[in-house]
Amino acid sequence: MTTPLRLAVLFLLCAWFLPARAADPAPKQLHAFFLIGEPEYATKTTVPEFAKAELEPRGVQCTFSILPADDSNDFPNIDALKDADLLFISVRRHTPSVAAMAAIRAHIAAGKAVVGIRTASHAFALRDKNAKPPAGYADWPEFDHEILGGNYSDHYGHGIETWAKTVPAQAQHPVLAGIGPEEFAVPSHLYKNPGVASWVTPLITARMASRPEVEPIAWVNAKDGRRVFYTSLGAAEDFAIPQFRKLLLNGVFWALDRAVPVPAATEKVRP
Repeated sequence: MTTPLRLAVLFLLCAWFLPARAADPAPKQLHAFFLIGEPEYATKTTVPEFAKAELEPRGVQCTFSILPADDSNDFPNIDALKDADLLFISVRRHTPSVAAMAAIRAHIAAGKAVVGIRTASHAFALRDKNAKPPAGYADWPEFDHEILGGNYSDHYGHGIETWAKTVPAQAQHPVLAGIGPEEFAVPSHLYKNPGVASWVTPLITARMASRPEVEPIAWVNAKDGRRVFYTSLGAAEDFAIPQFRKLLLNGVFWALDRAVPVPAATEKVRP
C-alpha cells in the first residue's frame, strides 16, 4: 500500500471513530427588562416606543413592567427580571413590594447591567425623608448614590434655555459614538447633581442661558464590576432629539458590554 493511500485510510478511520463535534450553541438573546412608573414624562409611552424602534430590531428582547396606575406600587411581571441581562429604570418615587425590591437588588448584586433615565435618580425615594413605605413595600433612598453614582438635588425649574455638550476628554468613549462635539439644545429642564460620586465618568454636561451653573447630565460607572449608564434627560420632548436617542441606544449597548450600533452610511439616527 502506497504512503498516500495509507494516509487516506488513516484519515477515514479517524473520521469514523472520532465523534462529530457538536455545533456551537447559538448565543443567548440579550434581554432588557423595563421598570416604568412615573406620570410626569410619559415614559410608559416613549420608552416602549424607543425599545421597539431601536432595540428589538437589533436583537434585544424587551420585557415591560409598567405600573397600572399612578398611585400603585405593584409592578407587574417582576418575575421576568431574574432572566434579564439589563434593568432599565424610569420610576419616580415609588416603593415596590418587598418581593419586587428583592428582585431588583438581586439583579444588581449579581453585577448585571443597569440603565436609568431622568427620575431614576429618585426612583425609590419618598419625598418625605422621614416617611416609611406601607407594610409589605420597600424603599431604597440611597439607590441614586450607591448604584447610579448621582446626587439628585432637585432641578432649576422650567422654561430656561438649556444646551448640552459632550465632555471633550471623553470624546472617544463608545457611549458618545455618533453624537459629535457640537452643543445641542435640550428641552427638558435641568436637574441639579452637585458632586456626583468619584467613581462615575461624566460624558455630557449642560449649561443654561444667562446662568453660570454647569451640570453633568449623562455618565457611566463600572463600580463593583457592573456597568451602569444614567442620563437625567428623558422627558417626552427629549426623545425627538437625535443626539439623545443615539446616547440612549449607545448607553444600553455599553451597559450590556456589547459594541454600540454604528449606523450605515445611508442610515440616519431616528428623529
